[in-house]
Amino acid sequence: MISQKTYSVDEARKRLERYCAYQERCHKEVNQKLYEMRMIPEAKDEIIVHLLQHNFLNEERFAKAFVRGKFRIKKWGKQRLTLELKRKDINKTIINIALKEINIDDYYNTFNDLAQKKLETIKESNYQKKRKKLADYLLYRGWETQLVYDKIRELIP
Repeated sequence: MISQKTYSVDEARKRLERYCAYQERCHKEVNQKLYEMRMIPEAKDEIIVHLLQHNFLNEERFAKAFVRGKFRIKKWGKQRLTLELKRKDINKTIINIALKEINIDDYYNTFNDLAQKKLETIKESNYQKKRKKLADYLLYRGWETQLVYDKIRELIP
């Protein structure tokens, strides 16, 4: 039988301080970690309050960092960013604040570059299939439907 390590509240608190200091975390991730550590509800609450009071845990800061990172590195659109933040149980108000982190000019420039680069890689002679491949790619990445279809009409007449 595999023995599960048990943690005192102090050990768990220190461990979660390091966990949160390493990279921004949301409440859901911290709760999951506490669950994996098999902490009792009273201890979980005490640790979360401690992390919030000492600014290790901050949902707004997490959401802003998440949006900046995923937009810059993965080139996700606002739809995908919103969906992923909702999956992490982030409040709608905080999501809207975080989305304001994206400069509107950067947003459109990134979208245009992404669409252009993807179009160059699509080796398809059939116009309909080519349009569908480009649309699927951009929609999967979370770009707004109207933006995507306008761009496709512009690039593949």
